[in-house]
Amino acid sequence: MIGQGIDAGFAGCECGRSDLRAFPPVSVARGTGAFGLWDALAALLVLGVLFLLAEFGRELAEPAPEPTPLPLDPLLLPGLALRTTLRMLAALALSLLFTFTYATWAAKSRRAERILLPLLDILQSVPILGFLSVATTAFLALAPGRALGAELAAIFAIFTSQAWNMAFSFYQSLRTVPAELDEVARSFRLTGWMRFWRLEVPFAMPALVWNMMMSMSGGWFFVVAAEAITVGETTVVLPGIGSWIARAIEERDLGAVGWALATMAVVIFLYDRLLFRPLVAWAERFRFEQEAGTPLDRSLVLEALRRSRLVALATAPLARAWRAGYRLSARLARPAAGDRNDPLVWLDRAGVLVLVLFGAYAAGTALETVAAFEPGELLRAAAAGCLTLLRVVVLLVLASLLWVPVGVWLGLRPELARIARPIAQMLAAFPANLLFPLFVSAIVAWRLDPDVWLAPLMILGTQWYVLFNVIAGAAAIPRELRDVATNLRVGGWLWWRKIALPAIVPYYLTGAITASGGAWNASIVAELASWGGERLEARGLGAYIARATEDGDFARIVLGVAVMSAFVVSINRLFWRPLYRWAEARFRLG
Repeated sequence: MIGQGIDAGFAGCECGRSDLRAFPPVSVARGTGAFGLWDALAALLVLGVLFLLAEFGRELAEPAPEPTPLPLDPLLLPGLALRTTLRMLAALALSLLFTFTYATWAAKSRRAERILLPLLDILQSVPILGFLSVATTAFLALAPGRALGAELAAIFAIFTSQAWNMAFSFYQSLRTVPAELDEVARSFRLTGWMRFWRLEVPFAMPALVWNMMMSMSGGWFFVVAAEAITVGETTVVLPGIGSWIARAIEERDLGAVGWALATMAVVIFLYDRLLFRPLVAWAERFRFEQEAGTPLDRSLVLEALRRSRLVALATAPLARAWRAGYRLSARLARPAAGDRNDPLVWLDRAGVLVLVLFGAYAAGTALETVAAFEPGELLRAAAAGCLTLLRVVVLLVLASLLWVPVGVWLGLRPELARIARPIAQMLAAFPANLLFPLFVSAIVAWRLDPDVWLAPLMILGTQWYVLFNVIAGAAAIPRELRDVATNLRVGGWLWWRKIALPAIVPYYLTGAITASGGAWNASIVAELASWGGERLEARGLGAYIARATEDGDFARIVLGVAVMSAFVVSINRLFWRPLYRWAEARFRLG
């Protein structure tokens, strides 16, 4: 069969590696033993996941939680941490689905790309409170009196802090597939479905996994807003670490803040070991590298799943169905690209038309709301946006100067990157709210200017987008290219100019675009800080939207979100996108 032949031929050249380890069937590798240690470990892992999903599903059917103060009892923290983690994993799954569809559509269709990329810029620029102010009421109306609506609102809020970074990363990978891999795919006559899963997803996977880790950590940054939602007179408090932190800040309880930090550290360590380290070890086999002998990351969880007979038996039907899908895609091969009879061409056109109509309606509604304001209010919002823009630019430059060298250094040393990964995840997950006691107390005690000293809170969580993407870019530098530089004694600034910077520029731009949009979003939290009775406010667009959200003033929320979107989209269109196109054409690997 053509599908089987393609699978067999292409399996040995995934992403250009010649050192891929073959994993024979379990029946060959492990003999005829009925049940072993690896089966026990795999069973515990799978049953644990199924139990957590069942428990989470049961809680969705419970009555909606009352917005009562959460007791600050440390014994409650394990259960609260579990609920928060399940929400974040659900949001991560939705983000991955969004990434595979949205980013692929943008990368494959020039027609859709003209709309999807600006739309992604706008979505990234809309602050989480802007989404919540609209989505909370809608989700609560879906399941009145039940926890489902509140849980969906929280998951959606976390999703909005995770999805855009992953989509940008996947889009960048799809647009920079090396030419020789494209030639291999054409030589094997891969269909679009086969090309996606056998070439494009494997090539994008190392960078995507790093960005998934970053997105998971970014979700922690906004988990306080997601679990303790207040929009006008509507208040929703979901049990979780975020609502615990909100309560501890309100009560000025430093001990409770410390317990929350310790719990977060344990949770991040556990999901790094149980989820992301296996993913990183699995994605290593797809790294674009042509020299044998490169050490691969290892994971006990991944080894248990690979060696377990039970997992092999359970997944065998899925594997057969997947291979059947390849064969079916070969039989239903698409017409030539651009053929008017191609159903995907018509689907693409219909999708673009729906986006245009929806965008026109949304833009008209926003313009109608904004036009109702006096010119003075519009000028105040624009001036606040200029102040926030100044903070974003200065902080992003400082973060780049710090983390680009560090990211390259770690990316070229996988053993150190493995040690630094959970540390960076913890720092990236550190909610800015937990620094309010330090910043507010210091600013009040030393009579500092909040316009300056609250600004670092904006970049606290988003600077890690730069670091993680630079690490992924440096790790993707082929070994032979580094060996050539060593043999020719290329060093110093010449090495940076000829080797490092060309390799990391596309990755850096992906991180910088996301960090810039994230900093705008984080301004909502950073420009209006409180600690008990103390309340500090920096002049800027984030504080403007935060005040409007507290007051339930939807008109000013729309105005603030529209101004922020206009700033972010203009910067992306006039600066980031031309730079990205230049890097894509100039520094494409292969």
